[in-house]
Amino acid sequence: MEFFQKAKAIRMRNSHNKYLSADDDGETVTQNRNGSTKNAQWTVEPVPDSYTVIRLKSCYGKYLTASNERFLLGGTGKKVVQLKPSGPDSSVEWEPVREGSKIKLKTRYGNYLKANGGLPPWRNSVTHDNLHLSATHDSISWDVDVVEFLINPQVTAETEQPLEHRRTSHSRTSSLSLRCDQSSVVYPPKSGGRTIYYHIVDDEGHVGDESTVGYACTFKGNSVAELTQTLREETCLVDAVVCTRSPLDGKLFPLCLQLPPNSGTLHVVLVPFCASI
Repeated sequence: MEFFQKAKAIRMRNSHNKYLSADDDGETVTQNRNGSTKNAQWTVEPVPDSYTVIRLKSCYGKYLTASNERFLLGGTGKKVVQLKPSGPDSSVEWEPVREGSKIKLKTRYGNYLKANGGLPPWRNSVTHDNLHLSATHDSISWDVDVVEFLINPQVTAETEQPLEHRRTSHSRTSSLSLRCDQSSVVYPPKSGGRTIYYHIVDDEGHVGDESTVGYACTFKGNSVAELTQTLREETCLVDAVVCTRSPLDGKLFPLCLQLPPNSGTLHVVLVPFCASI
């Protein structure tokens, strides 16, 4: 799919408003509400000789893998894990299928990547399952954000190298960017306007400081109302409030008067209506 051929890195959000996430153990794949971490970013690798099939690599250098192991005895779903195969392996290959504004990821054997809900142990688990056995199509539908674009999306000789030897393609950032390096933010190219760096408060009221991984966008407006609308559209958080930190104690307070008069960069925090701070 052309959408993925132009992407270097993506993040995927499911119907539970949680992100496909690579756990710190380097093996498990789960769902997490925090999409600003390195764990929620997946590097896209095209499969040689195929325009439609891709691999997704976690920040731990392992691939999203459809295993043959049952998630639960008697259940239909099979585990999705992180794995680094020694050679070509169809279990790490996924075919994106577009359905409206959503994307489904299909294995080479016809199963779909599924985000499970409900009670533990299903809650926050990720499996692959037969489309007709899934309780709802929403569980296999994902919103995909491109967080880093390829400069040259055309297939090169590099993409035809063996899986374990392929070099990472040179890239530039999009208007929404992440990196696996937790000490910095990837800056987007300036094309007029000012650069806005922002973090998002999670459901428990937690937010990283300005030294941790965050988001960035280019803003061409002039008012707080325009900035609020821009960030709401970027994040799909329709009730979020744009806040700034007090230089004295670091506490958050709404940005409600006006933006600084110059066009310099601005650091803000986006607080969803449901978050408790």
